[in-house]
Order: sequence, then structure tokens, then C-alpha cells
Amino acid sequence: MMKPIQTHNEGKGELCTIMVVDDDEAMRTLLVEALQGNGCRVVESSDGKGTLDALQTVTPNLIVTDLKIPDGGYPYLRLLKQSVPQIPIIVMTAYGDNQSKTKALECGVQGYLEKPLSLKDLMSWVCQVCVFQPCGKLPLL
Repeated sequence: MMKPIQTHNEGKGELCTIMVVDDDEAMRTLLVEALQGNGCRVVESSDGKGTLDALQTVTPNLIVTDLKIPDGGYPYLRLLKQSVPQIPIIVMTAYGDNQSKTKALECGVQGYLEKPLSLKDLMSWVCQVCVFQPCGKLPLL
């Protein structure tokens, strides 16, 4: 069953919008809370199809997605990049071998983060992409 797309921090002015995609609810919640705590607007999804559908109405500044999700994998990454070529995509995965990383980068993603995820590394990407978002509150994890 597909979880409906949830958006957080609605109506708070121009915020950096990050789409977080992970079928692991605990991981998704951790990322949503960390990003919100740093002033980001967050849109979340739990699967590839829901993400692609949401991109019809939401234009995030950055997409952070797990690789191994329902309707996911490398075909999903290629389709995601084709759908929104202007939006940077960061892949996070527990499969941190060189072959997986190479395949993901060949799909057009800009970054590859291994789980367990370093929030500091993720926030570095947010700061690079969201130039209008102040980065002074970033935790040093």
C-alpha cells in the first residue's frame, strides 16, 4: 500500500525544499526531523511511483532517495533523472560497493551516501544546493 505524500513546514516563506524518499519509516522520520530542524521544507515519499507522481506538483531543490525501495532501483533513478534533470539527486543506500556507486552515478545522480548515513554529509549537500537557506544551524554529527 502506497503511503500518501506528506509535506512539512508549509507556508513558512521561501524555504529550501527537500524530497526524502525511503521505505524505512524510521529513517525517513529521522531525515525529515533533521532537515526541518535546519529550516528546510520537506516532502516525503516511501516508494518510486509515489515520488514520480509527487514531482508532477512539487519541485524540490534536492531529492534524497534510497536505492532499494518499492518501484526503485536503477531504472527508477534513470526515470527520476529524466523527469527532473535540473534537480540534484542524492542516493543513500546500504549497498556501498563500487559497482553500485558507479551504476548510480551512471544514472545521473550527483551524490552517493552510504548507510548508516552521516547527517553531516547530507547537510553539506543541502548547503551546496540551497544557497538561500542559511547553514549556520547545521549539526556537527
